[in-house]
Amino acid sequence: MSNILQRTITGAFFVALIIGSILVGNYTTIAVFSIFLVLGLIEYFKLFKENKIVQLKWVMPVIVSLIIYMLLLCSLLGDLNNKLVVALIIPILLLLMMTELWRKKTNPLVNLGIQLFGFFYLVIPFFLTVYIRSNDNEFGGYTLVGMYILIWSNDTFAYLSGRFFGKTKLFERISPKKTWEGTIGGVILTLAIGLLLGYLDKERGVYFWLPAAMIVVPGAIFGDLLESLFKRSLNIKDSGNILPGHGGILDRFDAALFTIPFFFCWWTIWSLIA
Repeated sequence: MSNILQRTITGAFFVALIIGSILVGNYTTIAVFSIFLVLGLIEYFKLFKENKIVQLKWVMPVIVSLIIYMLLLCSLLGDLNNKLVVALIIPILLLLMMTELWRKKTNPLVNLGIQLFGFFYLVIPFFLTVYIRSNDNEFGGYTLVGMYILIWSNDTFAYLSGRFFGKTKLFERISPKKTWEGTIGGVILTLAIGLLLGYLDKERGVYFWLPAAMIVVPGAIFGDLLESLFKRSLNIKDSGNILPGHGGILDRFDAALFTIPFFFCWWTIWSLIA
C-alpha cells in the first residue's frame, strides 16, 4: 500500500506540473520541459556508465545536446534565423563525431550511435513539445494537454486492464508483465477519451481528436516497449530513481517520447488542411 500511495502522490504531482506549466504559458512550458530534458539526458547517458561495450562519459554528449536544443529554442523564439540554426547544428554534430578520433576507444561506432540516438530520442521530442505549445496560442495549450491526457489514459487503462484481466502475454521477451488484454483495454478506453476530447473541442471536434487518439495508441505502446527493450538489454529495472514509485524520467516519458513526433505530424497536417 505504501508503494501505491507513493506512486499516486508522485503521479499526481507530475501530472499537475505538466498540465499547469502548459496552461500557464509558453515560457513556463519551456522552463519545465527543459528541466526534464536536462535530467533525461543525464539519466540516459548514465545508463551506460557500467557498460563494457559502450564507453561514454555523460558530460560531453549532454552539453552538446543542450547546445543544439538551445539553438532550436532560439530559432523558435525568433532570436536566430532558421537557416543559421541548421548551419550551426550540422557542424556541431559532425564535430561530436570527430571526437572519437582522439578518444581511442574500442567501439567508436557504438559510442557514436548511442550519442546520436540520445539526441533524436530526447532532444527532438522535447523540442517538438515546446514548439506545439508556442504555436498553439489559439487553443491556450489545450492541444498539448489533450495529447498528454491521451498518452496517460492509454498507460493507465492498459495497466488496470492488464492487472484485472491480463492473461495472454503481449511481448514476453521484452516486457513479461504486458498482456494483450491490458493493451486492448488501453486502446478502447483511449479511443473513448479521444471521442470525449472531440466532443469538448467544439472547433476541431472528433475529426481531429479521434485520429489523434488512433496515433497516440500505437505510439505509446511501442514507446513503452522500446524503453523496456533498453532496460532489458542493460539488465536494469528502472532508468533512474528521481520519481519515487515511478523510477526515472525515461520511465515516466517513455510513451511520450515515441508518440510526440507522430502527434506533431498529425497536428501539422491538420493545421494545413483545416
